[in-house]
Amino acid sequence: MSKQNLPDELPEQSQNAVKDPDQWTTGGEPMTGPQASYLKTLMQQAGMPEDEFDPKMTKADASKMIDELQDKTGRGQ
Repeated sequence: MSKQNLPDELPEQSQNAVKDPDQWTTGGEPMTGPQASYLKTLMQQAGMPEDEFDPKMTKADASKMIDELQDKTGRGQ
């Protein structure tokens, strides 16, 4: 049997795995397909016009916008 790691037993870098998107090494790359799809869904649910979607958004910016819209729509709870 393998022993499961509890949060306090994880290596230090794993305990605080959530990074500010501005600190991501790939944050400046174009957003991913799943990010774009989810962002469009959240924008629709938030009543935002489709023309506010920027297909050239970076991964970091898309992540921040997703977080904001999740708060606004209640989907991030």
